[in-house]
Amino acid sequence: MVFASAFRSIARGSALNSAARLSIARPTFQAVRAQPLAIRNYSAAHEETFDEFTTRFEKEFEEAYDLFEVQRVLNNCFAYDLVPAPSVIEKALQACRRVNDFPTAVRVFEGLKYKVDNKSQYQAYLDALKDVREELGITLKEDLFPKLAE
Repeated sequence: MVFASAFRSIARGSALNSAARLSIARPTFQAVRAQPLAIRNYSAAHEETFDEFTTRFEKEFEEAYDLFEVQRVLNNCFAYDLVPAPSVIEKALQACRRVNDFPTAVRVFEGLKYKVDNKSQYQAYLDALKDVREELGITLKEDLFPKLAE
């Protein structure tokens, strides 16, 4: 009997202790509002003017040191929704010559042909860049493959 009463008191104590532990160990959750770490103003970006665009790409073509860089800058330049100035095309052609890549120089004029609105604008670019083309020995695709030019 002593054994049974001792067992009951231990069992009762452990039941009380476990109930007390549950009430103590039960976490209380509080609603926490998420605070933004930073606020980005996408509309506050500086819009680049055509002169800034021209200056930036002239500088990038001057700093291009290998064929990959020349082609990367050329792709970036033609990705915009505007036709680069003749001075940018001139720097691109000089960069093609510096890395000794004739096909890319010819492709510059192909890209220019598709970038302009009409044939008269393309002809104006050809006239403006005639001296550079002759100096660097760049022939056009139309001159290389006359049947494809039609």
